[in-house]
Amino acid sequence: MPLWHVHHPAGAYTERQKRAFAEEATDFYARFGLPRFYVVTLFHEIPRSSFFVGGRPADDTVRVVIEHIARHAEDPGLRERMSEALGRLIARHTLDLGLHCEYHIDETPRDLWMIDGLRPPPTDSDAEALWARENRPVPYDLPAT
Repeated sequence: MPLWHVHHPAGAYTERQKRAFAEEATDFYARFGLPRFYVVTLFHEIPRSSFFVGGRPADDTVRVVIEHIARHAEDPGLRERMSEALGRLIARHTLDLGLHCEYHIDETPRDLWMIDGLRPPPTDSDAEALWARENRPVPYDLPAT
């Protein structure tokens, strides 16, 4: 599951802008076969009196924390390409709006993840494709080994 935390100043985004940001993030991962429901985007509106950068109040900064669980990028080249692609996506919703932005990606071990009491299916498995088609978690059986 990619879990996006978008920490932003109060009033930085309209509901429509939030939806567009979340939809673009979801589309990014769906292109690689992830079920759309894996992608969760949370917008955290922070009052100016509580958002500080370098010890000073900031009302023009967005801080994005992305948690990757469903997929991990092990190859350094892939990590760089992914970071750059996500940076371009984020820039359309920050820099292009005149907002300063910083982001980072954490990778949580997949074996520490469950949805509705189910362990998500293995990457690129038939069960994962089923979850993507259904756009929800459904019980599945793994093939015998």
